[in-house]
Amino acid sequence: MSDHEDCTDPGGVPFAELDPALLRRERTSLKWTRYPAGVLPLFVAEMDFAVAPAIQRTLIERIRASDTGYLDGPGPLAPAFAGFARDRWGWEIPHDRIHLATDVATGIVESLRRFLPRGGRLLLPTPVYPSFFEMLDEVPFEVVEVPLAREPGAAAADSEEPDGDPAAVPAPRLDLDAIERAFAGEPGIDAFLLCSPHNPHGLIHSAEELSRLAELAARYGVFVISDEIHAPLTHAGEPFTPFAPLAAAAGALAVTVTSASKGWNIAGTKCSVIVAADERANATLRGLPPEVACRTSILGLHASIAAFAESRDWLERAVAQIESNERLFGELLRDRLPGVRRTRSRAGYLNWLDFRAAGLGEDPARRLRDAARVALNSGPAFGAGGSGHARINLACAPDTIREAVRRIATALPER
Repeated sequence: MSDHEDCTDPGGVPFAELDPALLRRERTSLKWTRYPAGVLPLFVAEMDFAVAPAIQRTLIERIRASDTGYLDGPGPLAPAFAGFARDRWGWEIPHDRIHLATDVATGIVESLRRFLPRGGRLLLPTPVYPSFFEMLDEVPFEVVEVPLAREPGAAAADSEEPDGDPAAVPAPRLDLDAIERAFAGEPGIDAFLLCSPHNPHGLIHSAEELSRLAELAARYGVFVISDEIHAPLTHAGEPFTPFAPLAAAAGALAVTVTSASKGWNIAGTKCSVIVAADERANATLRGLPPEVACRTSILGLHASIAAFAESRDWLERAVAQIESNERLFGELLRDRLPGVRRTRSRAGYLNWLDFRAAGLGEDPARRLRDAARVALNSGPAFGAGGSGHARINLACAPDTIREAVRRIATALPER
């Protein structure tokens, strides 16, 4: 056992009980059913860690109370989320600006329907979360991709990062100049979908970048949706800046969509929030169809309250374990996977891997599923810039990471 890992998960469950062979027998989510037994599932953004005890107790209590009916609003979730946002990020949210949706995808789609019912052109920085492309098929928008950019003067992809990790490459940034050109050009842009922190890189946008984006959105009349679902998983010492206060200050029309689902591993409970950046946006959100709240799970609402209000200690331990897993993975990558590089995550438990020098072609994840029996997310699905890349999930027992690297190493061409 390495000196930077514990032997239990954030809730105290021994890592031996998170052996993939055991989890496959106990869990029925797509993570464990999509691929045959023997394939390590490190693709979908779902933790192997056990759900926080307070959330488990809450769900059991609600079931025992037969509290399984319909919702018509956020109720006690509004102060629970607002309290978390205030304490974590200094974001003060009036409770009446918090609205319900089934999940973040629904929040994005329903927000677009309300604010731009006729559709238009939506700008999306890529490579990015593949499901964005799928959910945007539900609304009449033309998706325009704008690639992320390397920071000026960034070193080449095979160089070392300043922190001494030889397998890491400099993180990309929002290309704000390209974004402004798209906003200002013809036929222009109607909406911008911000992923903050950015998935798949675990990239945290700086307050300065977000302020400029807000100013550009206000100047060119672009509606911004900020997906901040991974924000609770920001790593220690990494400042996260919510977009909504900056949008309000700049006069940009914006909403934030987020959930406890990623931070506390409760995606299947189906509950998220849409938060208006200011009263102008809130007036539009008040027109959401009643079904948007009604379709949200009451069990998800109570699970989310337990997460934001009672499970912050579990979250801190989860982040610490993820950081430990990141360090372990970096060491293994350096020693066992020559030619493979990664963008180090600053939030969340996903790493973006560059296989272009490893000889696995445009879709290395597909090759690795067949040759190494490891399931990663295919890079080309993330849009422009995804070819030759794959995404890996590190929210698991350390031995699972070791086994995944061992398998991947056997599939790399000899150098």
